[in-house]
Amino acid sequence: MANHPLAGYTILDLTQFYQGPYATMLLAKAGADVIKIEPPGGESLRRLAVPGKETSMPVAMLNANKRGITLNLKTDKGKALLRALVAKADALVENYAPGVMDRLGVGFSALHDLNPKLVYASATGFGLSGPDRDNLAMDFTVQAASGVMSTTGYADGPPLRTGAPYVDILGGAHLYGALMTGLLERERTGVGRLVEVAMMEAMYPCLATALDQYHNAGREIPMRTGNAFANHNRAPYNVYEAADGYVAIILVTEAQWQNLLRAMGREDLKDDPRYLTNDARISHFEETEDVVRTWTRANTRADIFAATSKAKVPCAPVRDIEEVMHDPHMHERGALEWVNHYDYDEPVVLPNSAIRVHGADKVPTAPSPRVGEHNLHIYGDWLNLSVTELEALETEGVI
Repeated sequence: MANHPLAGYTILDLTQFYQGPYATMLLAKAGADVIKIEPPGGESLRRLAVPGKETSMPVAMLNANKRGITLNLKTDKGKALLRALVAKADALVENYAPGVMDRLGVGFSALHDLNPKLVYASATGFGLSGPDRDNLAMDFTVQAASGVMSTTGYADGPPLRTGAPYVDILGGAHLYGALMTGLLERERTGVGRLVEVAMMEAMYPCLATALDQYHNAGREIPMRTGNAFANHNRAPYNVYEAADGYVAIILVTEAQWQNLLRAMGREDLKDDPRYLTNDARISHFEETEDVVRTWTRANTRADIFAATSKAKVPCAPVRDIEEVMHDPHMHERGALEWVNHYDYDEPVVLPNSAIRVHGADKVPTAPSPRVGEHNLHIYGDWLNLSVTELEALETEGVI
């Protein structure tokens, strides 16, 4: 028998988009039987797929190793089927707007009465309570509301969102933690409970540096500083142009400045009072930047990285998505792998779980399910419905 940490746990996954599916993908990659429940026709994220396909890349990435069924919770028979599934499940995860599941009659209270062992996990933008609970929430809007967007960008430009939906993924990581916390308590007490994650609340710790600057500067709102450290309080600390792209270089100790001078072949500056300390370099910020930029512009990313690595200076090339997708290190570790997917003409790169449990067997990657792919297996084998009953439910729009 395979040694998977969550083998034997069954999770009902009613989530969609990014946040919830990422959390349940982590559960599936740990060996749980995750049953993705979509409305007939599939979840909204599938609409991003190109014509002729039903699977967008986010669906493929965030729903690997799950079994898929369809279910219309707006029908009485659909709700009855969900209750039958809940009676046999360990946890249910949903990221509907607050109150939606309760209005359908399948919220936590109703399902907990049916199965007291059920861990019910809710993911929302602003939480299940409070004056903002009904505010519409997407990654973009939570970046704005959380204050993080106000710190991103340049001083002479507007606030900017990040190019990646990190609010959703960070929220999903917290949701995974909430689920595991609930399951661990259930193992000790035999009773499940409601756990919830609000994306807004998951974001606040990301403001730690900005809040530090705010309090240290007499409650002055920190200005946006692009790629530089908040309020330009460290130098060098920026993204610099190279001969073939860009590199990120940051210094956090004075020893690293001396190391960088050696890497750049500029030891003639080691005793220059303009650069001896971080405060001095901040006072001569543009001069410091010019010293570094002159060197980086004359060298390739690879040469810069080699020189700074040898000198023990924190540095990384700014890579594009294709470079990261082919990263030898991540493929060597099994963090990324090439997978044959039914909806793509050639193998695609999918991520494995970032959570590693040493000594456990790896869960082989299985492509994300087609819409309703496992209806027969789940409803037939698990709930013992006949083929005739399933055909009738499909005709009625229940599944």
